[in-house]
Amino acid sequence: MPNALFSDYLVASLRLAVPLAFAALGGLYSERSGVLNIGLEGMLLTGAFTSAAATFYIGNPWIGVIAALIAGGIVGLLHAFLCVTLRVDQLVSGLAINLVAAGLTSFLARLIFSGGIAQQLPGIAAIIIPGFANIPLIGALLQQDILVYLLLIIVTLTTYILFYTSFGLTLRAVGEYPQAADTAGVSVQTVRYTAVIIGGCLASLGGAYLTLVQIKFFAEGMSAGKGFIAIAALIFGRWHPVSTALACLLFGATEALQLRIQALGANIPYQFLIMLPYAIALFALVSKKGKSTPPAALGIAYFPENQKRQ
Repeated sequence: MPNALFSDYLVASLRLAVPLAFAALGGLYSERSGVLNIGLEGMLLTGAFTSAAATFYIGNPWIGVIAALIAGGIVGLLHAFLCVTLRVDQLVSGLAINLVAAGLTSFLARLIFSGGIAQQLPGIAAIIIPGFANIPLIGALLQQDILVYLLLIIVTLTTYILFYTSFGLTLRAVGEYPQAADTAGVSVQTVRYTAVIIGGCLASLGGAYLTLVQIKFFAEGMSAGKGFIAIAALIFGRWHPVSTALACLLFGATEALQLRIQALGANIPYQFLIMLPYAIALFALVSKKGKSTPPAALGIAYFPENQKRQ
């Protein structure tokens, strides 16, 4: 029995960490290019709603995943246009995306779904690997859906791309010293547009996971601050893919812990338990003060040399 309980806890921690990790990796691409992305919460919510709506009408969750990717890319494009082309304050742009996404998804959900809550949706089933299910403790961890395995692939690919490819070097150069990258013939705008759009797609995948795997329905505001926890994980992970994913796993384990404490009926106010993941995120940020250095050009609009001369 203790082994089964611990195994269930590990599985719950992993599943709660997956949407955080998708959003955090999306933020990593954006912020490594120098574009601050506070809009991860809105991108998560957009992906959750779009995947639910597409699945509701068509009945195929994979169409929902594709719809979420497209919607996330569009939101990323909007954020890039505001921040890179119009040079709007990046913090304001991200907050605006969060507010618009919250309002628009709530409005559309009430039009599409009864009471703003989708009925049970066809979800993405787990992949059962024969022979692994009976392994103590880790057997359940090896029976995950394809999005979990996709996340592991994306973490690996992102690490390789960032540190072992010319695109990764260019991306990091644009985020650290865009003037030098521009002088070397790199289009700072193109790199930042690409990074922010990729970030929007990845964050929306986290929303699709919430809707189609974790909960299997859509409810207003179901992202519930996960985008902001993803930002905390990104900072705690020092803008490194592996460290960021591990930070998301820590926050997922914390949320799983508070859910189990509530289920056990402990004599602790549930409000305190609900705020536990956010308290851990705050503690993580405070503990990393002065140790986690962001990209040097993060949040700073770039003006090309030819425009400076004009």
